[in-house]
Amino acid sequence: MYEGIAASRGIGIGSVCRIIEHDLTYENHKPEDTDAEKERLHNAVDSFKKETTEMAEDIRKRIGPKEAEILEGHLVMVSDPAMVGEMDKMIDNNQCAEAAVTAVCDMFINMFSSMDDELMKQRASDVKDIKQSLLKILLGIEDINISKVAPGTVLVAKDLTPSMTSQIVKENVAGIITEIGGKTSHSAILARALEIPAVLSVPGIIDLVNDKDTAIIDGTEGHVFINPTGDVLSTYIRKREDFIRKQEELKKFHGKETVTADGKKLELFCNIGTPKDAKKAIECDGEGIGLFRSEFLFMNNTHLPNEDEQFEAYKEAVTTMGGKAVIIRTLDIGGDKDIPYLNLEKEDNPFLGYRAVRYCLANPDTYKIQLRAIIRASAFGKVKIMLPLVTTVDEVRNVKAMVEDIKKDLDTQGIDYDKNIEVGCMIETASASLIADKLAKESDFFSIGTNDLTQYTMSVDRGNPKVAYLYSAFQPSVLRSIKNIISAGNAAGIPVGMCGEAAADPLMIPLLIAFGLDEYSVNPVLVLTARCIISKWSVEEAKALADKVMELDTEKEIVDLLKASAKD
Repeated sequence: MYEGIAASRGIGIGSVCRIIEHDLTYENHKPEDTDAEKERLHNAVDSFKKETTEMAEDIRKRIGPKEAEILEGHLVMVSDPAMVGEMDKMIDNNQCAEAAVTAVCDMFINMFSSMDDELMKQRASDVKDIKQSLLKILLGIEDINISKVAPGTVLVAKDLTPSMTSQIVKENVAGIITEIGGKTSHSAILARALEIPAVLSVPGIIDLVNDKDTAIIDGTEGHVFINPTGDVLSTYIRKREDFIRKQEELKKFHGKETVTADGKKLELFCNIGTPKDAKKAIECDGEGIGLFRSEFLFMNNTHLPNEDEQFEAYKEAVTTMGGKAVIIRTLDIGGDKDIPYLNLEKEDNPFLGYRAVRYCLANPDTYKIQLRAIIRASAFGKVKIMLPLVTTVDEVRNVKAMVEDIKKDLDTQGIDYDKNIEVGCMIETASASLIADKLAKESDFFSIGTNDLTQYTMSVDRGNPKVAYLYSAFQPSVLRSIKNIISAGNAAGIPVGMCGEAAADPLMIPLLIAFGLDEYSVNPVLVLTARCIISKWSVEEAKALADKVMELDTEKEIVDLLKASAKD
């Protein structure tokens, strides 16, 4: 058995087809005619746009508009005059078109790869896909036609780029296995949309299998079996049938309230990264937006987005949600993110440095533009402002003072907004957890970011595989921290939500019910699954389980007990 990241739920069984990457090496040479070389580049870009437009339209018809936006994002990037303009400059400096594409794309790949936010890191994969596609066109290399694979095929690749994944015919592909990629990668998003089981980041898998091998993919647990025994195969055939039955049962939760088995009403929100993602939240029956990452506006620009640009983006998400709550997290950037126009200096330890609310408060002119845009958007729906990486009470007070100044200014100008707009904290640091009772007095709400809370509580780099065993929200210290935060919010009478990945974890949900969490914010595709799990637990049952869990000493003991107590 091999293990990887469970990226798309379900059981897949089929015959292996390996996708071998092309050799994209080339000999850099000084172009004899720079104008002709730029024309060759521009022709390649035009071909890329034409092919990508066709693929995006195909996805729109076969899968849906949300998934088509992934490839449309590629079109936006390559249509940016700054990107192709930089390539032209390199050709003017005697680089061939292939070298110009490589250098400029690598610059963007390095910029996005350095970011802590998983969704922003995904931009690196997007640019890598663009780079590979342009090089293939320039080098005259034909891509593998994935759409022609036989029914029952398990695709195995180092990475499945969005342009590759877009060719998949759902009826023919039983599963996907890759060497790299994560839950938020675009390939994972498309796999989930197509309801194809996928396990990503299986080390060395491309060299461990052969074409025509039999493979089992457990996209729920992250397990992969190659040429399994008859007993294992029989077991997973039954698991596949059971999974299909349960997925059908989930449909009955669409349009229902989110309530525990004994009738306690909870809220089930969605995490989004762009205004268009709000449509997916509505489609998946989300009851609001628990986390709207505003970084996309800044990452996708070559200039600081002005107030109106930001306002229109926030307004789009707010109006799409039709009066349901939209919690907008203010700019969460730091020295790990290379955004030239923000003049951020590189830091030895950017994750403990000049970032998020610290950067925003030190750059009030920039921050006020964002706050004004968010507050103006509140005239069109229920908007809340969330502050990232809070560690002190002063930070909250300072932001609230800025908000009040902006309100007065808007009043003077006669601009409408929600007079009672709420300001809350994203609790994701050890400091915030320890002073949660004090922060609760200054905040209108809390939202727990378990990804960073786990990282900071355990003093572990979540991107370092050597210490990955420590990165778990089920560590006793992390659970105590979560419980303390929720208790502090409850005692102060403010709602407490969770927008980290743990909010959708079936093993974590009964503990969160027991601790008194009010709002669960998850990936839109997990809304019905989370609602189903919540419906199976009464508060009394959850508290009885939580009491046992909190007495245990190790992460393994806790996970073992939760797995043994899980409700199918």
